[in-house]
Amino acid sequence: MTLTALRASAYLHHVAFESDDPQKLAEFYSQTMQMEVEKINANEWRCEGPDRRFVAIKGTDRQLAYAGLACRDQQGVDEILERAKAEGIEIEKSPSPYFKQGAFAVRDPDGNLICFGLAIPQKAGFTGIHGPTQHLTFASFDVEAFSDFYHNKLGFSISDRVLHENGEMATCFTRSNHEHHTIACFKSDRQGVDHHSYEAGLWDNIRDWSDHYADLDIQLMWGPGRHGPGNNLFIFIEDPDKNWIEVSAELEIIHDRPVKDWPQDARTLNRWGRAIFRS
Repeated sequence: MTLTALRASAYLHHVAFESDDPQKLAEFYSQTMQMEVEKINANEWRCEGPDRRFVAIKGTDRQLAYAGLACRDQQGVDEILERAKAEGIEIEKSPSPYFKQGAFAVRDPDGNLICFGLAIPQKAGFTGIHGPTQHLTFASFDVEAFSDFYHNKLGFSISDRVLHENGEMATCFTRSNHEHHTIACFKSDRQGVDHHSYEAGLWDNIRDWSDHYADLDIQLMWGPGRHGPGNNLFIFIEDPDKNWIEVSAELEIIHDRPVKDWPQDARTLNRWGRAIFRS
């Protein structure tokens, strides 16, 4: 199988969430994730910081509007487009304001809108703790359909799977570059986004983010901890709409290894302490 998305070195460039109060949500991300905020109109607000971007759009709370995956070059974008067409996937217009002409979008089996494109270079001058936008994790009734779409139809590589005792998938981690996962999926009793994550890089930056949240009187809802798959350190907070935000560090870099299967147990989710099970 040709791993088309992996060959394109696609990475999570930005996310856009719907909200009943997009101004409030955008102002939260501006302060909490150290991003500048811009009002586009009454229904859209954009936040941007060093290698991280978040869009708040008028709509339903906790609903993904779209996610943008940037590719290394236009050839990579075009190859994913041709692969999607060959697999019979409907092609949609990309709504992303951060991509050049030639971008496109597809919907996964749960209806999540995923855009692929070539990123418009970010202007200079943004400051803040290190934490580029890094990965997006979904909640779904059907992880197998997720795996089939992203791996078999778009050419993401599967890094790890978490399996129930009966062999059914509880979680699937897929990647489109050397980082352990770009898009993942938990089996859940709901559909939508489980969380999105920012990569702090180093443990010291996890400390700095935690101190920053403490200064804002925002309590960590989970962590610090260490995941099994990906081996990354993590903390979680929650935004005003109850979306989960992860700040991660030291995520595994993969160049060549087989898929690893993990048991669905507490130590897989958090090697250091309590786990939050989705299914």
